[in-house]
Amino acid sequence: MGKKEAKERIEKLKQVINYHRYLYHVLDRQEISDDALDSLKKELETLEGEFPEFVTPDSPTQRVGGEVLAGFEKVTHAAPMLSIDDVFSERELEDWEAYIKKLLPGSQIDYFAEPKVDGFAITLVYQSGILKLGATRGNGRVGEDVTQNIKTIESIPLQIRTGSSAGLPGFPGGKVKGLVSVGQVEIRGEVYMEKKDFNELNRMAEKKGEKSFANPRNLAAGSIRQLDPKLAASRPLKFFAYDIVTEMGLKTHEQEHQAMALLGFRTDQGRLCSSLKEVFDYYRQILENRDDFPFQIDGVVVSVNDNKLFEKLGRVGKSPRAIRAFKFPPKQAVTEIRDVILQVGRTGAVTPVAVLKPVAIDGVTVSRATLHNEDEIKRLGVRIGDTVVVGRAGDVIPAVLEVLPDMRTGRERKFRMPENCPSCDSRLVRPEGEAIWRCPNPKCFARRSKNLYHFVSKGAFDIESLGPRIIDKLLEEGLIADAADLFSLEREDLLPLEGFADKASQNLIDSIRKNKIISLPRFIYSLGIRNVGEETSTLLAERFGSLEGLIKASEEDLQKLKDIGPVAASSIRDFFREKKNLKFLEKLKKAGIKIGERKSGFNRKLQGLSFALTGSLDSLTRDEAKEKIRSLGGNVSESVSRKTDFLIAGKNPGSKLTKAKNLNIKIIDEDDFLQMLK
Repeated sequence: MGKKEAKERIEKLKQVINYHRYLYHVLDRQEISDDALDSLKKELETLEGEFPEFVTPDSPTQRVGGEVLAGFEKVTHAAPMLSIDDVFSERELEDWEAYIKKLLPGSQIDYFAEPKVDGFAITLVYQSGILKLGATRGNGRVGEDVTQNIKTIESIPLQIRTGSSAGLPGFPGGKVKGLVSVGQVEIRGEVYMEKKDFNELNRMAEKKGEKSFANPRNLAAGSIRQLDPKLAASRPLKFFAYDIVTEMGLKTHEQEHQAMALLGFRTDQGRLCSSLKEVFDYYRQILENRDDFPFQIDGVVVSVNDNKLFEKLGRVGKSPRAIRAFKFPPKQAVTEIRDVILQVGRTGAVTPVAVLKPVAIDGVTVSRATLHNEDEIKRLGVRIGDTVVVGRAGDVIPAVLEVLPDMRTGRERKFRMPENCPSCDSRLVRPEGEAIWRCPNPKCFARRSKNLYHFVSKGAFDIESLGPRIIDKLLEEGLIADAADLFSLEREDLLPLEGFADKASQNLIDSIRKNKIISLPRFIYSLGIRNVGEETSTLLAERFGSLEGLIKASEEDLQKLKDIGPVAASSIRDFFREKKNLKFLEKLKKAGIKIGERKSGFNRKLQGLSFALTGSLDSLTRDEAKEKIRSLGGNVSESVSRKTDFLIAGKNPGSKLTKAKNLNIKIIDEDDFLQMLK
């Protein structure tokens, strides 16, 4: 940036920052988030550091102002610890209500709303009233036994109260049913740390010259996963209960909260709401007072209050249909749009993407953000060159949230959606009722390449040596037209290509041919059917048992499945109605692809467990080991992380072994692994 541009940008920043400072501190009003304002201040500070000659006295920057454990044992949850789908607006919550009312026609629905504590989820199991197990959520199915650390938290009772609940309306017989007769009671909730305690720990760390902690949630999670319980005990952790897993005859979620209080737990300050209007009023109240809470909260959890209706609604993927997390506005930052480009997806969806001046949001450097569609661009009034507020929608996908028109210089340019596909030049179409423009050309290079990337990905055929660069080259040279053609390639086809020597060509052919046998769930996922991910693919394989069974399934058959909604059912049915897709399946069959059949009740003994491999094995190849893991429901990762449950270490292991030891990942040898498979 030149001096002239820098001076102009600095003056604009000063004007806008001073305007918003006045609104906030003088008029008690706020038009942009604290995060966005902080981002503007940071940019000003950076520019003034680079161009100190433009620093003036009136600049906003010039203001003065037990025993140590060897490792954690794995615990399989009796009932999965599911995640909760997020919503970020009243409109999304209204759409959710309309959806569940269609599934429950004529039912009277009320809600229970409670603050979403930003903590670390755990589950507690009591046997005959005594705490026997405390476990982390883990991957939802399998967690870690952290009982010794859990016991150091004073707000977690080591023995639950089993007395009468007299005076509690709606409880059968005036008591919390079956506490003794049930024998086992499971309670779930959040471990957290109050803000004042977190700040005090950071103050002490800084005083000692030690590194400070990032946030209370990470500190709470790290404390629970310490191998030395004395360290967990030294930190002021607390616990909120939010759910009773055990069937106790309670009719509503509100009663569950009341029961948990009787059992001796702290619970969230929730509210029964007879309508979404009352939910919205409660949300706004919590949002307005969030800073007054002693702990961090990041939204409001809204549940269908009636437990029978909750169970009847079932779940989709990893989340129950009857509950949503109404999140507070996402963390945000301010940056500039340098350009707008178009991305063509495998289904033909053409998405405008903002190319940004790189900016850090919640610890991640963001250089691109989705603009969703043409309607969203018009709604926001986005122009190339604009200064915008960017947030991570759902804390995952960066999105442009707001334009700051006061920052405009007059050099900004309007963006116009092109009429033709940027990849194949086909005329774009916008189906009625949709906001997305699509490329209708099934032979579009971008669509074909994205489809192929998906087909060979880890969750599908898992052909590791086939990366995007090689796939694009094969398409450009006309050696393949679709995924089925991959299995007909010969070494001689590849030799004329740049970078494909004799050995490299043969290695690629061998890699492709090794993957001709595939399990049914992975095959279904490889097809790239809209709205069908890995979880749904597994569900379809278990229910229909074979590809032929799935092809014959009606939309009604599909919707009978507990976790498949009408949109996914329609996508699946439409896919198998198209002749070109059926021809593609036949082509794969002729290419020698063999698909395993799976009936309900097949062995899923490794379900939810994640494995990594290092070194060589004697009795089977690495690929054979991976397939055995996947065939039993396990996952295989190419790297070691905290999400890894087991590292299989063969001969001559690599750096994964060291990393696994540092992360306290359980390490097993080939004999241990083979024993697990039996």
